[in-house]
Amino acid sequence: MTKWRRRPTLGAQMEIVTVDGERAAQFTAEVVELAHATGPSTYDYQFGSRAVFNRLVGDSWLAEGTLFGYDETTVALDGDDLLGIEIGFAGPEFEHRKKTLRPLWSPIIEDGVVTHDELAELGRRTYLAGYLNVVIPASAYYVHALSVRPELHGQGIGAALMKDAIDRAADEGYRVVHLDVLSDNPAVKFYEAFGFEVLAQTVAPIPHSHGVPMEQRMSLDLR
Repeated sequence: MTKWRRRPTLGAQMEIVTVDGERAAQFTAEVVELAHATGPSTYDYQFGSRAVFNRLVGDSWLAEGTLFGYDETTVALDGDDLLGIEIGFAGPEFEHRKKTLRPLWSPIIEDGVVTHDELAELGRRTYLAGYLNVVIPASAYYVHALSVRPELHGQGIGAALMKDAIDRAADEGYRVVHLDVLSDNPAVKFYEAFGFEVLAQTVAPIPHSHGVPMEQRMSLDLR
């Protein structure tokens, strides 16, 4: 049975909801694309292969408690049509959810999507790119990913998802909303329009030399 969390939306055709694992499965391919769009240069550097990224994020999406898990994802739907996603959780969960990805690698290796040598290099790159993200305080709700299908940009879908995230964070007693965004992402202006401010700008030298731009930690005060 699907669990729905219904909220006011911009129009009669769009719902902002959460879904269970059975319903989530039908959106796997689209969620992978939306997740990749939030930081393509970073993900391409880290994973080295789109096939590896697709498999890991797809498996993570279907596993509760992981970094891209459906259980902490809010989706914008028009019927069965996925319009956009917001993945978010308590700030301290970020590191824990990264660690929960480890068990997902075994079947990926067994299926030949990645070799042990490639996985070792991927781990090294992930370690280096990890310095782009500064510490997330316990008082923060962390927006890990906010993404809307490119052809639907400008229609208020991202704004509806962000407003929903901010409202939930305030209702649940968080003091701030944090997110990380690459400096070359047009979404920076979108977040600024919501009142987000830049707290830190970080460059990881080796990833930067491979095309990964500066990352910005942005914050919205809810007090």
